Amino acid sequence: METRSGCPINQAVEAFGDRWSLLVLRDITFGGRRHFRELLAGSQEGIASNILADRLKRLVESGLLTRDDPGRGRRATYSLTEPAIQLVPVYAALGSWGLRHRETSEPLRVRAELLEAGGPTLWADFMDELRAVHLGAPAPDGPSATEKLAAAYAAASDA
Repeated sequence: METRSGCPINQAVEAFGDRWSLLVLRDITFGGRRHFRELLAGSQEGIASNILADRLKRLVESGLLTRDDPGRGRRATYSLTEPAIQLVPVYAALGSWGLRHRETSEPLRVRAELLEAGGPTLWADFMDELRAVHLGAPAPDGPSATEKLAAAYAAASDA
């Protein structure tokens, strides 16, 4: 991939700085959506199927996702790579900024609030759980960060 410069900020923006890539990664990371149809149907922002297909292809090419293709007629499964898992603190920082500087809705702000409150300890626990799901690492012991995030979202969605 040709890039505009070797600046670390430029490299990050080129890897996932378009309108949709971080949202696709967010839906895989926090929503547990790993198949094309799940990502398409679950997109609150209404991503078009051609854009989703393009972003998934780009994210695989850039090393942020892997695609397990089980063969003709079966659904491909997308998995986060280690660099994508390490975006969790970035999501936390973006969410914190959004909480302070943009109007948000209660059900959609609750994860950002929880990530902010939990800090690096929660982020590390969540990343370990993602490694178990996506990379086959051993599952961590103790309370599940994934369950905490899901429960907070569900409670806010029901309110």
